[in-house]
Order: sequence, then C-alpha cells, then structure tokens
Amino acid sequence: MIDVPDLKAVKQALRTQRIETPSWGYGNSGTRFKVFAQAGVPRDPEEKIADAATVHRFTGVAPTVSLHIPWDKVDDYAALSRYAADLGVGLGAINTNVFQDDDYKLGSVTNPDPGIRRKATDHLLEAISIMDATGSRDLKLWFADGLNYPGQDDLRDRQDRLAEALRETYARLGDGQRMLLEYKLFEPAFYATDVPDWGTAYAHCVELGPKATVVIDTGHHAPGTNIEFIVAFLLRQDKLGAFDFNSRFYADDDLMAGAADPFQLFRIMNEIVRADALDPAYGINFMLDQCHNIEAKIPAVIRSVMNVQEATAKALLVDREALRTAQQEGDVLGANAVLMDAFNTDVRPLLAEVREESGLDPDPVAAYRRSGYQKQIEAERAHGPQAGWGA
Repeated sequence: MIDVPDLKAVKQALRTQRIETPSWGYGNSGTRFKVFAQAGVPRDPEEKIADAATVHRFTGVAPTVSLHIPWDKVDDYAALSRYAADLGVGLGAINTNVFQDDDYKLGSVTNPDPGIRRKATDHLLEAISIMDATGSRDLKLWFADGLNYPGQDDLRDRQDRLAEALRETYARLGDGQRMLLEYKLFEPAFYATDVPDWGTAYAHCVELGPKATVVIDTGHHAPGTNIEFIVAFLLRQDKLGAFDFNSRFYADDDLMAGAADPFQLFRIMNEIVRADALDPAYGINFMLDQCHNIEAKIPAVIRSVMNVQEATAKALLVDREALRTAQQEGDVLGANAVLMDAFNTDVRPLLAEVREESGLDPDPVAAYRRSGYQKQIEAERAHGPQAGWGA
C-alpha cells in the first residue's frame, strides 16, 4: 500500500460513507426479451426493504433504500417508513414512473395530448405527497419521453412542455425537499430524447432554482464520454445531486457498479474526494441503479456496495500534495503516476480492517452466505407473485 498521510481520516471517511440501494434491485428483472425469476425474490415493498436492511447489516454503509412508484405502492407510506426504521434503514429517494403506461407511448410530460401531460404531472405531484409521508428528501425524475422519427413532433414545443411540468412540480416541493433530474442519451426513444444529456438537465435545473439538481447515471452516456469531467463541472456549479451507479459495456446495461470499468469508477470518486463531497452532509446521494438479471440479488447488491467502497478508498489514498505539485510543474507522467499508484493499491485489507473495527465481518459476501438468510427467504417466499418490472 502507498504511504497515507492520515490513515485515521481515510478510515473515518470510509466508515461514514453512505450508499443507497434500489428497491427494484431486489426484484426480478431481465432484458427486453425475458425476465428471469429467482427463488426468494420479494413479493412486496416490505420484503424488498427487509432485503435492503440485510445488505446494510453486512456492509454498514447502506442505510437507505430508494422506492419506485407504483412498483412500491402501498396504502400507508408512513407505516412503511416506520417498518423500515424498525429494521434499521430509512426510505430514500422516491422514483417516479411515467414510462410504463399505454398513455405514454408518445411521451408523458412532453406528450402532445394535454390530458396525458396532466396525468403524468399529477403522478409527479403524488410522489411528493409520498415524500411528505415518508420523510424522503429526494424526488428522482427520469423521462423516457422522446421521438423515434424526424418530424414526429416539434422538438422545441416538447422542451416547453417539459419545462412547464418541471416548474409545477418544483413549486410543490416542501422545505428540505429537492428534485433530482436524470438524463439518458437514448432508449426507448431512438431519434431524439427530451432529456438526453447532462447539459439539458443542467439547463432545466438552473432555470428552476436551487432545489433542482442533476443525477448522473453512469450507464447513460455515449461511448467514450468523460464522466468525471461532468462530475467536476456539476460539483463546481453546485448542481450534482445524485449518482445512479452501474456499469455498462455497450449501452445502458445496468450491471454491477465497477464491474465493467473499475478505473472509471475510481476516476469519478477521485473528483468527489477532490471536492470534499464524500461526506453525507454535502448532500450527494450515492445511489445504485442496477438490474441483477442472472446473478443472485442480495449478494450482487453487496458486491456493488463493496465495489463503490473500493473505488472510494483508492480515491482517498491519492497523494493530493504530490499530485498538485506535479500538475503545477507540468510533470505529465508524474501526475498520472500519482493517480495510478492509488488506483493500483490493493485496498481490500484496509476495508476489511475498517469493517472489523466497526464490528462487521471483513468479508460481507461470505458473511451473508453463512447467515442462512437466502435459504430462509427462499422458504418463506415460495408462494405468491414475485416483485419485478414485467416483460
């Protein structure tokens, strides 16, 4: 391991790190062609929360779980929040869904039909009411809206419709609540997506005000996009609200964070550490957004959390003074070597030590396998419809 000026501070930063897991990550998912069912998958939001609480029990850094409405719809959200608290976790971001209704074939808030736009906006407002009941801070918006063909609709009109819906939703936010606007290059729209990139999302957030910030989904970019540049820019503008961590090889693959390109995840976390933005008090929500199609759900989420932890630990080990000196002296190779030394450090012993000092097993995946929880849920959840997103 490279020399660390303040190992105590590094350990403290790792202990206080927070990573939010997604309720849908515990349900059945798949491709556009097939959803693969697994034994022990949750049947309702309560069982998803129980699985999320299990991940937190073994990792110690995943104390909140995102909900997706209507996938996680219940009659009493305050009761659901109390249930989560009893299990040692909290309810995090409330994710809206305006992409799985036949009415939204031509868009939701940008649809040319004002009645459909009203329906979509009402759903966004409903989500804020759920936030009121759960105590959630973040409203996360992603729109599948877009066009498949030139001339299908007016591009500028659709931006005006989007802005109108966002303004009404923003005005409904309460004290301590904020809006997270996500972007995606393409899919399901193939000609033009209404929020295709960070610049579009950023422009709308600036127009709305300080409670609107941008979500970076690491799978939503064109090949070769420098995501850490986007991170640095949005941090500088105080407009980075959250991440959706996952990995991609080709498009929006939603694989485990750090699985495809761990160096990219390190470079992203390096910008976070450089900006002193890792502390939960800074306000960034480090969320996972993944679909575990063929792998076991809970171990995959645990592994994703660990991958983010490893990238973070490496970023914390960067010798900032040496890096700054090399940069100011124009030492190209020297500066690059500082980063590479940190990235090539095996931080697994350090993280195992941090876990042991926190009363956790040094190997969360192995500890989960020994716990018997998987066999327990497979037996208890043997009957009834499983949660998932269909297809």
